[in-house]
Amino acid sequence: MRSLLDFLLRIHFLILFILIEVFSIILLVNNNHFQQAKDVNMSRKISGRYYARTANLKQYFSLAEQNRKLAEENTMLMSILESKYRIDRHEIISIYDTIHNQQYTYTPAQIINNSINNRHNYLTLNKGSLHGIKPEMAVVSQDGVVGIVRGVSKNYSTVISMLNLDYKISAKVKKNQYFGSLSWDGGNYRTVILNEIPLHADIQVGDTIVTSGFSSIYPEGVMIGTIKDFEEKAGSFYEIEVALSVDFKRLYHVDVVGNFLREERLILEEKLEE
Repeated sequence: MRSLLDFLLRIHFLILFILIEVFSIILLVNNNHFQQAKDVNMSRKISGRYYARTANLKQYFSLAEQNRKLAEENTMLMSILESKYRIDRHEIISIYDTIHNQQYTYTPAQIINNSINNRHNYLTLNKGSLHGIKPEMAVVSQDGVVGIVRGVSKNYSTVISMLNLDYKISAKVKKNQYFGSLSWDGGNYRTVILNEIPLHADIQVGDTIVTSGFSSIYPEGVMIGTIKDFEEKAGSFYEIEVALSVDFKRLYHVDVVGNFLREERLILEEKLEE
């Protein structure tokens, strides 16, 4: 205790000086409006930066949940679009029933595995038969066509990607309706090839390519990409290079498309082959 008192006696002038300085600063702040405003602004600036960084941090950690909600909302909107319902002009039907006229269903899913560097690329989704997924359903994203469901288990499904040499789809030039066969050539993962477009068709770089609707799998008019380049092939048709609208390296949320009328159409078309 005596040592502490001796220490305080030795530095009592320093302690007194510090107390006087603090008291002077308090007097200066309380009696100087300019200094008060400056200190308040400084305090606000510091607190503002703190709250901004805190908000950004919270927003970052909530991105996954926000993306999930956006994907579900996008699926819901796609399901109620008028273009996803078939037009039924039968005069006998008088009851307004949206389910009766609905042709396509959309089930949201997430990609849990994806490949783009192979000759036969596949995706794996976190939805399966328990969620209504069946083989040969179409898979799309908000940017366009993704692929076709190949295999299904209770909780998962595999998808043939557009980046697969076994994948082919009927596609058309949106502005003039000329259609052909579209497939991947195993090269650039951002481009596919559209064949069988006749030379008299009016096409230009930048024209939009969409699904033709001739398949029982894809709805008509789903985005595929835009014309990147084209050349004459075999003397009567174009070979068209199409830049894909979907970037498969950034793909995460997709929708699996079901067609209520697919079985009826297939049964009828199979009778023609008998």
